[in-house]
Order: sequence, then C-alpha cells, then structure tokens
Amino acid sequence: MPQTRRLLEHDFADDLDRARKGDDEAFARLVTPLRGQLHAHCYRMLGSVHDADDALQDALVRAWLGLSRYQGRGSLRTWLFTVATRTCLDIAAARGRRALPVDLGPSSEHAAVGDQPRDDVAWLEPYPDVVYERRETVELAFVAALQHLPGNQRAALLLFEVLDFSAAEIATMMGTSVGSVNSAIARARRTVAKRVPPIPQQPTLRRIGDGRVREIVASYAAALEHGDAAALVALLTEDVTWSMPPLPRWYHGLPAVADFALRLPLTACGSWRHLATTANAQPAVACYLRAGESGAHEAWSLNILTLRDGRITEITSFVDPALFARFDLPPRLP
Repeated sequence: MPQTRRLLEHDFADDLDRARKGDDEAFARLVTPLRGQLHAHCYRMLGSVHDADDALQDALVRAWLGLSRYQGRGSLRTWLFTVATRTCLDIAAARGRRALPVDLGPSSEHAAVGDQPRDDVAWLEPYPDVVYERRETVELAFVAALQHLPGNQRAALLLFEVLDFSAAEIATMMGTSVGSVNSAIARARRTVAKRVPPIPQQPTLRRIGDGRVREIVASYAAALEHGDAAALVALLTEDVTWSMPPLPRWYHGLPAVADFALRLPLTACGSWRHLATTANAQPAVACYLRAGESGAHEAWSLNILTLRDGRITEITSFVDPALFARFDLPPRLP
C-alpha cells in the first residue's frame, strides 16, 4: 500500500506539472475523478441540469486558466469546489432562483382546463440519477428547498453538510469569517427544515422495498394508460399534490387531484404509453402521448413520484420533451 500511494502521489504531481505547462490531457486526468461530484454540486446550487452544465464548463475553464495559482497547499478537491462554488454564485446572482408551481401561489381546487405554460419563470429541473453516496442530497424536495436560500447560505450549507468541508475551510473558500459561515449554516438549516419532509425519500424507499416500488410505478402507469380513475386514486395519499411545470396550476388533496386527473390526463389528452425510470434518486415515469387516433406516442413529461407509507404523496410532472435525451429515454414509442 505505501508503494501504491507513492506511485499515485507521483502521478498526481506529474499530471499537475504537465497541466500547468498547458497539457489539457493531464488536466482532464486531474479533474475527471471529481467531475460527477462537481456537476451534482452545481445542480444543487442552481436547480437546473442545464445551468449545472454551463457552470461546470465555466468552472473548469476558470480552473484551467488559473491553475498556476494553485500551489498545492490545500487539496485539489478543495480548490476545484472553491472555483465551482464561486462560479455558481455568479450564475445564481445573474439568473435568479428556480421555482416550482407551489412557489407561485395557492393550489387549485378544480382542474384548470386550458392552463397555459409560463415562460417568465425559471423552473426547477429534474436531475438524472448518479452513482453518489449521498442520494438524499439530490432529492427533489431538498433541491427545491435550497432555491429559497440566499446564495451564500446555499453554498455554506452544501459545502458543510453535503461535501463535509469544515467551517474554517468554507470561510477560506468563500472569503469570509468562520462566524459568518456558522451563522449562514444555522439560518439555512432552519429554512430547509420548514420545506422538506422530516424523513427523506431514501429510507422511505428502502423500507417500502424495490419490489413494491416497482409495483407502485407500474400501477400508476397502467392507471393512466387505461384511464382508470379508481386505480389511480387507490395509489394516492389523502394529502397528495400534483404539479406540472411549466404549467402554473397545481393541486393539493385527493379531491382536487382526482378532479384534475379525471378531467384531463385520464380522459381528455389522448393515448398514453410509459417507461419506468428514476430521477433525483426517486422513482419516475416517462410519459408519452399520442393525441390522435394513429401514429407514434411522443415524449411528453417526466413524472417524479414521492412516496409515503406505500402510496404516492407527490407527483411532479416536468412537461418538457427536451429532458428525455438527458435521461437516455427514446423520443417516441409505438
């Protein structure tokens, strides 16, 4: 092991020296092990997979151009997350926070037929599943709650609780004091605690079990495909919510959700087909719609399901066919 460690340290030092001299392949070898974590961090900060793409690309360009300033006194991980965090703060300040329909106003008691998308809102976006130990930190409720924090609080909370940096390290990274960092973390915790369920989805999903989760997903898809309102209602909790960004209306409670489902997706939209998938470390259903009597079913929405006590307590339907490619989903089904 000591010999292996020395070889790894030699390789790192060699790649760092080469990268400082302009070797982009050496730079890629340095950042590749951290690229997934960096992208997930950018997504949590910005609430958008597209913004995370832009932020990570910008951060890596900044890191590449500023590599001569990295003297090796701290870890490369710390330095890269410093650059990525500052990049995200710049983007967040310029573009504003991401929202869900629940952030815009009260729920609707009855189906809003003819509801029109709002293009004046920066909507929260779903995130493709990643191999990551802290899966609860990309759950939809947590990422949505983060968007209600000022940028400095959001960054401090994520760096401390998700990425395990110390308050002193974060103070250095953000150019502030330890006291300011601790204060930001405390305020952020209070805000997030009010907006996320007391139990994350990961322990809930483990308790339900993979087999039962698959049954719930399949039953949900079958109810929509067959227009079976009774079967759908049987899957839902009494306090279920259903939202469909970029449509601004949302529904809360079984009567309102059932009214919406019966008047629109179950009877008025057309023929549905579905594929099971995952998003934000939660079960999800990709929905394909055929509006006419013939032809293919085209990509329509990505529905993320939040479960509680073996039932669906929240449906968030992201009505954006452009998302399907990012989730490696086909654009249409027969």
